[in-house]
Amino acid sequence: MGIDDKIKNAVEDLTGKAKEAAGRSTDDKSLEAEGKRDQSSADLKRAGENVKDAFKH
Repeated sequence: MGIDDKIKNAVEDLTGKAKEAAGRSTDDKSLEAEGKRDQSSADLKRAGENVKDAFKH
């Protein structure tokens, strides 16, 4: 996994956490759900990159 991919995934995860927290505090269910989707997306990308890394070694 390239460093730029790691950074993008981390930013996406942090953005998702912020959206989820903001949605929870303002009782905005759609924003909360969007934050959870962002976090899930980052997790899936990270897992895919980990699999690719495992096959490289």
